[in-house]
Amino acid sequence: MEEEFIEILSQYQGILHKVNLIYFKNDIDRQDNFQEIVFQLWRSFPNVKNKKSIGSWIYAISISTTISSLRKKSKNEIHDNLPEIKDLDNHFDKLINNDNLRWLIEAIQNLNEIDKSIMFLYLEDKSHEEISEIIGISKTNVGTKINRIKKFLRNKFNTHNHGDK
Repeated sequence: MEEEFIEILSQYQGILHKVNLIYFKNDIDRQDNFQEIVFQLWRSFPNVKNKKSIGSWIYAISISTTISSLRKKSKNEIHDNLPEIKDLDNHFDKLINNDNLRWLIEAIQNLNEIDKSIMFLYLEDKSHEEISEIIGISKTNVGTKINRIKKFLRNKFNTHNHGDK
């Protein structure tokens, strides 16, 4: 079971990195949350019944763990002065080396928790149905929210590009 988990984790670890990139602005928080997601995945791994939907399971655990961590953190607001891991810095710098992509990520980071999750999954090419299952809202609501978020981001981007910062 441990080998299977490690294999799945190595295959899907990009999801965890992307979730962290969307939700956290600093590397220490990303590292802490990455470890917490792995812990929660490991804890619930024995209960995964359908191995065919492992990706959806990883998205759901990653997002719910992250939102839970954010809620706990906002209650505690305790920061440790831990050293940064440079390899992780490089990984994120490579992911967001394009200025427009960096702007998009920063704009998404400023959305509320549910909207962040929806846009993240949308950008991951998940169907409305998959997003609905992962987030726990209706398919219709997913479509409505995506359209509103896209309109908001488009307006924000147009304002940004016209120098009206």
